[in-house]
Amino acid sequence: MKNISKLIVAGVCGLLLASCAINTSMPYMYTNNSIEKTGKASKTCPINMCFGNSDLSIKKAADNGGITKIATVDRYVEGNFFSVTYSTVVTGE
Repeated sequence: MKNISKLIVAGVCGLLLASCAINTSMPYMYTNNSIEKTGKASKTCPINMCFGNSDLSIKKAADNGGITKIATVDRYVEGNFFSVTYSTVVTGE
């Protein structure tokens, strides 16, 4: 019985640690516009605690890249041990 409980605890710990490594990189939105420029809006939060306002909108990312016609929009969340970075990446003309 002790071995089964140890196995269950080890399996749960393994699942919790593996969930931090999952990354999806499919486009959030896309159109038929050509891809010539890239714009990015991002914010890094230490210890996953975000303070203050941050504009991570599609419009802000497009303005940062000088984009007027949007082709794709990607949203990324990259987690490290001590920080998390949220990003919006826009491509287009």
